[in-house]
Amino acid sequence: MEIAYILIQCDLGSEEQIIKEIMNIPEIKEVRGTYGIYDIFCKVESKSKEDLDVAITNKIRKIQKIRSTITLHYIPSQGGK
Repeated sequence: MEIAYILIQCDLGSEEQIIKEIMNIPEIKEVRGTYGIYDIFCKVESKSKEDLDVAITNKIRKIQKIRSTITLHYIPSQGGK
């Protein structure tokens, strides 16, 4: 299982619309509006790294009114929970 967290900046006032669109993506396990520099964060899970790449690149990043994203992918060899 591959997991990544995406931090999203979007056009002012478009947060709720974008959250609704992201919720329709099957790989999304959580999506929330946030305060601060980033407007939205979401958790993405997929079966493979390739599927994760497709979900991020072709589904999330192509949503209109998203200005930028940062992807956080954990490092399995460092452990954690």
